Amino acid sequence: PPPIPGTRKEKGVVASCLGDRRAAAMAMAAAAAGGEPVEPQSLKKLSLKSLKRSLDLFAPTHSLPFAPDAESKRIRVSCKVNAEYGAVKNLPTDQGRAQGKGAAAPSNALALLGTQDTKDAPREGTSNAIIPAPLMLPKAPESAVPGKNTTVLSIPGSSDRFSTSALMERLPSRWPKPVWHAPWKNYRVISGHLGWVRSIAFDPGNEWFCTGSADRTIKIWDLASGTLKLTLTGHIEQVRGLAVSQRHTYLFSAGDDKQVKCWDLEQNKVIRSYHGHLSGVYCLALHPTIDVLLTGGRDSVCRVWDIRTKAHVSALTGHDNTVCSVFARPTDPQVVTGSHDTTIKFWDLVAGENYVYSYTP
Repeated sequence: PPPIPGTRKEKGVVASCLGDRRAAAMAMAAAAAGGEPVEPQSLKKLSLKSLKRSLDLFAPTHSLPFAPDAESKRIRVSCKVNAEYGAVKNLPTDQGRAQGKGAAAPSNALALLGTQDTKDAPREGTSNAIIPAPLMLPKAPESAVPGKNTTVLSIPGSSDRFSTSALMERLPSRWPKPVWHAPWKNYRVISGHLGWVRSIAFDPGNEWFCTGSADRTIKIWDLASGTLKLTLTGHIEQVRGLAVSQRHTYLFSAGDDKQVKCWDLEQNKVIRSYHGHLSGVYCLALHPTIDVLLTGGRDSVCRVWDIRTKAHVSALTGHDNTVCSVFARPTDPQVVTGSHDTTIKFWDLVAGENYVYSYTP
């Protein structure tokens, strides 16, 4: 039956017919040219033959690696060596350094006049470099006798006195003294705040210090130059207390807005806030050995906070007026507070909220 129009079978028949016609035309052209008659072949057969010939040509070396190019390998190795060892590849080796030391710095030797003739060749391993002699020997070249050579005599223990370091220029043994100024005189004035400066705290590394002011800002200053490095804003009332942690990169601040903030100095932003005071916070302190923060304020309470969890650990109650100062120490009593009620109280954190004893004028 004839193939159905539009199907694959019909397309294959058409392609076969076209291939036969082309092969016949090629055979007729070869016969007309006077050559040997060529057997007519279809286009599919010719393509398969070309594919087979290509496979026979390239198959033996298909999976084999390319032959290395010496020039490209040299360039690649040179680039890698310069990238990795360019800064140190020209440094002298240990052997060369030892030879340089032996040739340029004879350790302990004195120049003496010998009796051998100059025609005698020096032995292998000897050096004819300049050898520093003691001050008692003449240095002028005319002191040497013509026709005589120099013999080296080693003196034990004189390597420190007679070495090439004596020929080098020496630096001054003492640094120049700074200009003296009276310690009670003003050294530097730093200005930048727009209000009263209420608190100051120093970096444990002694590189910068921070100040809190009534203008609601915290400024960080460079200690060496006195220049402003950073300004932190976040409080809505004056900043009354600052503390820099010696164990973390944290700065703690407290103010009249009843807020206690923890600043991360690596990100320069607030990462924690401690809420619990009923009035302004006047002072704060960090415990030197444990992660505990102590704050005191106008609510007459000294509150203990866990730095990491922001948890309110305890409230040290007992004052009758504002707690204006607090101090923490590693041994008992670990907390000392001062208040406007004219008392100083000592607290034990292990015992809880009970104070140990107090001083009253």
